[in-house]
Amino acid sequence: MDTRITKENFHWVWKTILIHATDEYQMQQVVIRIGHSTISTLGNFSASTGKSKSKKTFNVCAITAAALTNQKILNYDASFPDEKRKILYFDTEQSSYHCHKVLKRILQMAGFPDGQDCDRIEFVMLREFSPVERRQIIDLALAEHTDVGLVVIDGLRDLLYDINSSTESAEVIGLLMKWTSQYNLHIHTVLHLNKGDDNVRGHIGTELNHKAETILQVRVNEGDMSISEVRPSYIRDRDFAPFAFRINDSELPEIVDGVDFRKAKKNEPVDYRMLSEETHRKALDMAFDVNEERPVSDPITYTPLLNRMIDAYAEAGYSRQLGVHKNLLKYLTEKGIIMHKDRAYVYNRNIQYVLDPEPESVQSGLAGI
Repeated sequence: MDTRITKENFHWVWKTILIHATDEYQMQQVVIRIGHSTISTLGNFSASTGKSKSKKTFNVCAITAAALTNQKILNYDASFPDEKRKILYFDTEQSSYHCHKVLKRILQMAGFPDGQDCDRIEFVMLREFSPVERRQIIDLALAEHTDVGLVVIDGLRDLLYDINSSTESAEVIGLLMKWTSQYNLHIHTVLHLNKGDDNVRGHIGTELNHKAETILQVRVNEGDMSISEVRPSYIRDRDFAPFAFRINDSELPEIVDGVDFRKAKKNEPVDYRMLSEETHRKALDMAFDVNEERPVSDPITYTPLLNRMIDAYAEAGYSRQLGVHKNLLKYLTEKGIIMHKDRAYVYNRNIQYVLDPEPESVQSGLAGI
């Protein structure tokens, strides 16, 4: 994992990264499509995102089964070259029992006999290891398997200690770029969305948005909770039409036709006065990681704080979009409950709450909270 560039190895590194006009390069090979849209190529990485219970893992199982068979499964049409048919699947958060269920589901979708292993896929449970150890295991495994075409990392967040660390996030995304380029393979990762909106979580989510080839969003259909939708959140190639699936009696995903993909309109008026002092305290204690013994928080910058507030207020029963929380942060700052410190924010847990209704002129600026 330690690949520091030194004076001794610089000239070798320089030769490997220098681009010449006389060189010839081939286009990256497409390995997974949806219709005419390119989802995955060798040398790049992609992601499935979604909120809890959206059935992200079922979607990833379909992608993996398609890669395992080089056939079309669900809406994923795979075509990996013969020398890149191996799959490594790393699960970072589930127990061995649940990992086994996922592996059996993949093999069943691929049409393999029940209770029989397939030498083209290796399923690895990383739950008991630290984030650094998980990175090391993946790195060493890739160095030993030259025939790998697809790597699945179900739980990208668990390769970091701090999801909002810009340094750690850059390091992990750098590893994805290194692994995909060095070993000419595709990596598909899984990352949760914020509870209160459709943004990927933390600084790692921001980095993923900037560097991924494709980001798929899996969401529950608003008209039928048993149906999950898959749509392009970001894609370098042309967009594909959203599709939907449900889990059948065999506990496998199957395509559902005729689904209405339009979002339901929500016109529920919400007033900040609905939020009690108890709700604010519970959410802000969580967002700023404070308690009675540690009432003053460390400074948190704007974007990480908003992400934490979205999750914390949702946990406290107030799930709203990003724009609402921007106004809520402004309101709490005006009240002195949250305070500016340099270019960041701090929360003094011992401050006396004053949540009286504001004058009408101020309330108009807080519409939607």
